Amino acid sequence: MEELVFEKKKFNSSNLDQIKSVYLNNYPIVYILYNEKRPTAYVGQTVHATRRMKDHLKDQKRSIYEHTILIGHEEFNQSATYNIETNLINYFIADNRYKLQNVSQTVKKQIHNYYQKEYYNEQVFNKVWEKLRQEKLAFDTIENLKNKDIFKLSPYKELSEQQLEIKNKIIDFCKENIDKPGHHVYLIEGDAGTGKSVLLSSLFNTIQDYASDKSSKLADTNNYLLVNHSEMIKTYQSIAFSLPNLKKKNFLKPTPFINQMDKNSSTADIVLVDEAHLLLSKEDAYNNFHYDNQLEEIIKRSKISVIIFDPRQVLKIKSYWNKDLLEHITQKYEAETFHLTDQFRINAGPEVPKWIDNFVSKKLLPVPKIENKNYEIKIFQDSQEFKKAIIDKNNQYGLSRIVSTFDYLHKKDGAEYYVDEDGLNMPWNITKNNVTWAEEAHTIKEVGSIYTVQGFDLNYVGVILGPSIGYDEENDQLLIDTSKYKDTEAFRSRKDLIPEENEKVKEEIILNSINILMKRGVHGLYIFATDAKLRKKLLALAKE
Repeated sequence: MEELVFEKKKFNSSNLDQIKSVYLNNYPIVYILYNEKRPTAYVGQTVHATRRMKDHLKDQKRSIYEHTILIGHEEFNQSATYNIETNLINYFIADNRYKLQNVSQTVKKQIHNYYQKEYYNEQVFNKVWEKLRQEKLAFDTIENLKNKDIFKLSPYKELSEQQLEIKNKIIDFCKENIDKPGHHVYLIEGDAGTGKSVLLSSLFNTIQDYASDKSSKLADTNNYLLVNHSEMIKTYQSIAFSLPNLKKKNFLKPTPFINQMDKNSSTADIVLVDEAHLLLSKEDAYNNFHYDNQLEEIIKRSKISVIIFDPRQVLKIKSYWNKDLLEHITQKYEAETFHLTDQFRINAGPEVPKWIDNFVSKKLLPVPKIENKNYEIKIFQDSQEFKKAIIDKNNQYGLSRIVSTFDYLHKKDGAEYYVDEDGLNMPWNITKNNVTWAEEAHTIKEVGSIYTVQGFDLNYVGVILGPSIGYDEENDQLLIDTSKYKDTEAFRSRKDLIPEENEKVKEEIILNSINILMKRGVHGLYIFATDAKLRKKLLALAKE
């Protein structure tokens, strides 16, 4: 196959009338309009390069551009150019240098295969990106960008058939209800790794593009995306830098949103709530929340609420949720509900999530044997071997980290606190920056808590099961000792729960934390149990 055709031109009529290559005229091509000084860019694809460029020259919005790069290939087809266009937008967002003018055209796009997709998606696109790096239009490498959370949560990621179905349903739901009185609720449920945040990122970007479109029924709507998760807020706000209709001010934590609405005596139009299982379900003076339930207060201050929820990711008693509590609130508004079921994170068959689900139900089953080479579960006898294995994977693939259940003292006083001092002996996460914890290279020398990785992907995750997780030999099941769990804030009891309920919820929180930690790895899960009986049992199950 022939090499790529690149032509770099001044963005004006005289230069664009002189397109030289036959593979740039009346062939499918990809192009980039850009201004290096500002820096801003627009990515597109077309089958009529000259005509399309002339249309752009007439567009006042495109008047800021000084140059264009036209990218062609003897064997390009429209599926390939659509694919490369979308990839370029995703990688430009992750590169985080250029402000893009692109608005949503992905409402009806979904993941699909076409002839030689892997070739165009990998080999050809890699050449395109490297050429753009030579031209100083792109900066970081594909390998580094793939590991960034803003790449993984890009609003331009192709959606699955199921994700696209629910996105279109919600947009229709918003259009139908935006002018109706009352409060309208749409609930999305899904387990860890089912693509909830990717869906929400894509959905919010499209809603904001509609809000800026005077011809849309959602024109001029005042919309927000909320998440009670500091690391996730950083990611969403970083994405906002690159896209025209996303603003940092529209990404908030729940309490600031509630207080802002109260201060202005206003109501939002559409509010998307990511990780709603992290919302407070009781008053919390520490977080300046003075009502009974954050979800209910958000719904009251919104015409339309779209809520992402997973009851198996609840991590604090003050944020305790179950089906009954959720239904008690949502049934008041006749909420529509959709269940996400496809697993996107774990690069293995259903046997892996099923094994983890059984584990967090305290059932210990034989460790599944993975047939493909894209995923690995491994149980370790020695903590130092476990540590070395994750470091090796990080050196090889990047974004591999050690995490632990919250079984070791960890305070926010700036001091270093260590995990498993007699074995692994590594410090808890201490890094604070504007990017997520795992993206800092030196955090391979730290251990992440549940609060650093919830909602994010790792290539390989090494999970330390601390002293609160043991083995009940008599009943052949997992044994949870809540007295050994060190997250005292998570266990702060509630007056509206009887002591027996508080104790039950404590065990549930520990099991939920294991579920979240074990489902972080895209390509592998490594486990080291500090309890000798549990370690022996898991090693035996790995041999069966």
